Amino acid sequence: MKPVRARALAALSAVLALVLAGCGSGSGPQPIRVALDWTPNTNHTGLFVAQQEGWFREAGLDVQFLPYNNTSPDTLVSSGAAEFGISFQDSFTFSKAAGADITSVMAVLQHWATQIAVRADRADITSPKDLDGKTYGGFGAAYEEPKMRAVIRDAGGTGTFRTVVLGTAAYEALYAGQVDFTEPFVAWEGIEAEMRGQPLKTFSYTDYGFPDAYNVLLIGNSPWLQAHPDLAAKFVQAAQRGYQLAADDPDRAAQLLIDANPGTFTEPDLVRRSQEMLADRFLRDENGRVGTQTLEKWTGYSGWVFGTGALTGPDGAPLTQRPDFTTWFSDDYVAPPA
Repeated sequence: MKPVRARALAALSAVLALVLAGCGSGSGPQPIRVALDWTPNTNHTGLFVAQQEGWFREAGLDVQFLPYNNTSPDTLVSSGAAEFGISFQDSFTFSKAAGADITSVMAVLQHWATQIAVRADRADITSPKDLDGKTYGGFGAAYEEPKMRAVIRDAGGTGTFRTVVLGTAAYEALYAGQVDFTEPFVAWEGIEAEMRGQPLKTFSYTDYGFPDAYNVLLIGNSPWLQAHPDLAAKFVQAAQRGYQLAADDPDRAAQLLIDANPGTFTEPDLVRRSQEMLADRFLRDENGRVGTQTLEKWTGYSGWVFGTGALTGPDGAPLTQRPDFTTWFSDDYVAPPA
């Protein structure tokens, strides 16, 4: 009996060793955490499309969307609390300069999708120059006032205005006439205001000579990207495929976003109209591609911010050396042109 039992125990040990070895080698889907910048909306559609269509799963990834909290995705991704996150070129510029260990791996929106907005019934405001002496309802970010000041000056004003930090209450304050202007996403709050019967009059920054920028980015933790280039490419390309569908078939993509987040959207028409606007104006580059980035656009806006002296380094002191913007983004993870 003893030799038989010994052989059985030896066989069991061998099986356990194989199981443990398989676990240790990373068998099974690879967990990927994505930090969202807000509650689900059409800036995130491609991610949820890729999840709903099973493209993340096909790539061997178990993608988990971290619910929004007060900690910015820039911070969460830099600290390693998430591998990827949703960011913006303006916030990214300040975070990266301050030492955040993050890299932009895909442009979600190719252009500014935020604009300066006033109530449509403000006949006294026909240009950003008319905002001199007015009150801006802001969100407390370092990049807001320099941008507003520059656009007002580019339009012929002095760039002098008051700021009250209100967060998302800025929109209600604008409707109520408690502030004169704010900065909404035209493909969300702009459409929402119209649907509420409180339309907005908006001014695009680039109409006044201000540099264009990638309004929404997909960013990754830089050390993780360097250690896992193949996994990073699988994730980014699945997400890119999702945003491509959002650009090509916005109605279907909007429905997939709604299906992925039951109970979140009380106005499905807002989601559909928003997705249609993004597909028409913001998701594709000049060559019709989704996700790409260029050094020209990075140096345009982020270089402008450096030139204002507003960027500070990890020590809190103003940056004196122009950043190497080639290290801030990478197109290595997106799919090559077909």
